[in-house]
Amino acid sequence: MATDYTPEPTGTGLRAQVQRFGGKLAGMVMPNIGAFIAWGLITALFIPTGWLPNEDLAELVDPMIKFLLPLLIGYTGGRMVHGQRGAVVGAVATVGIIVGADVPMFLGAMIMGPLTAYLLKLFDGLVQERVRPGFEMLVDNFSAGIIGGAMAVAGNLTIGPVMNAFTNWAGDGVSWLVDHDVLPLTSVLIEPAKVLFLNNAINHGVLGPIGVDQAAETGKSVLFMLESNPGPGLGVLLAYWFFGPRRLRPTVPAAAIIHFFGGIHEIYFPYILMKPRMILAAIAGGMTGVAIFMISDTGLVATPSPGSIFAYLAQTPRGAGNWIGVYTGMLASTAVSFAVGAALLGFGRLAEPRGDDEKTEENTAGTAAEGERTAAEGERTAAGGEDAGDTAKETSTR
Repeated sequence: MATDYTPEPTGTGLRAQVQRFGGKLAGMVMPNIGAFIAWGLITALFIPTGWLPNEDLAELVDPMIKFLLPLLIGYTGGRMVHGQRGAVVGAVATVGIIVGADVPMFLGAMIMGPLTAYLLKLFDGLVQERVRPGFEMLVDNFSAGIIGGAMAVAGNLTIGPVMNAFTNWAGDGVSWLVDHDVLPLTSVLIEPAKVLFLNNAINHGVLGPIGVDQAAETGKSVLFMLESNPGPGLGVLLAYWFFGPRRLRPTVPAAAIIHFFGGIHEIYFPYILMKPRMILAAIAGGMTGVAIFMISDTGLVATPSPGSIFAYLAQTPRGAGNWIGVYTGMLASTAVSFAVGAALLGFGRLAEPRGDDEKTEENTAGTAAEGERTAAEGERTAAGGEDAGDTAKETSTR
C-alpha cells in the first residue's frame, strides 16, 4: 500500500516487491517519528553521559524505548491493515513480544501488529454476514479481545524467544569477524542489524565487553567505533537532504542534528527502511571508516554512549595520531556513504517514481493531441457537408 511517505512502486519484479516491503516497514515507523525524536532528546539530555544528566528524568528512557515505541509501531502496523480494530489488536499482541524479549522489539512489533490485524480482518470477513442484528458490538469486542490476547500469548512464547535468538546469532557473527581480523566486513552485518533496531544489542552486548578487555590492555579499542560511528548514518541523511523525495527533505536537517550531535542513530533507520537499497550506502560508509580506523591503529578508551560527536570527543585518547585517525575515518565514512547514497537515489532522479510536473506535461500533451484530432474530424465533417451541398445544388439545377 502507498503512504504519504512511500509512493506505491510500479512493476511486479523483485525490485518493486522489495520497495513495497520497505515502504510498509517505513509506513509503520515514519508516522511515529515524533516519538522517536522525543525519546532521542530525553536520552541525549538526561542520561549520565548526556548534556544535562538527571537521574530521575533518565528513568524515562527505558520505558520509552522498550514499551512506548514498539507499541506505537505495532498499533500503526495494525491500523494500516485493518483500521482502528486492527490498531487495537496490533498493540495488544505487541505487548506479548515486548515482555517475552530482552531487547527493544521494533522488528517484532512490525511483524505482530500487521499479522494480528490481518487475522482479525479474516475473521471479520467470515462472520460479517452471519451476525444477528443486535449482537454486532458483542461479537466485535470479544473477537478483538480473543484474537489480540491469543496473539499476545503466542508472541510471548514464540516470537520473543526467536528474536532473542536472532539477536544472539547476529552477535555471534560479529564476534567471528572480529576474531578473524576482517573488521571492515563487520559492517555487512552491523549496518543491516542496526536498521532492524539491534544496534544496542550489538554494541553493548557484543562489541562493548570485548572492547573493554582490549582497552584494559592497550588503553583503547577500535571495537567501540564499529557500531557507534555516526558517519554512515550522517551520509545517508545528507543524501536524502540533497537528492531524496522532496516531501521528506524538510525533515532531514532535524534528524541529522539529533543523529550527529545527540547520538541517536535510530532517527535515520526509517529513511533506509523506506528505500532498502540505501543500506548499501551505510555498509560502504561503515567499511570505509573501519578500514581507516584499522590502518591508523586508533581507537576509543570506552564506549561512546550515545554515539554522538560529543561522546567521541570525550572518549578519544590523547595523541595526534589517535585524533587524526578517528576523525579522518568518521569524515571519510560520511563522504562515502553520501556519495553511494546519492548515486542510489540517482542524484534525485530515482527519489520518486514520477514527478507531478511530468504528469502534468503528459496530461497537457494528451489534451492538445485530443483537441487536434477533434479539430481534424470537424474539418473532415465540414468538408463532407460542403460536398454534399454542392451535389444537391447540381442535381436541382439539372
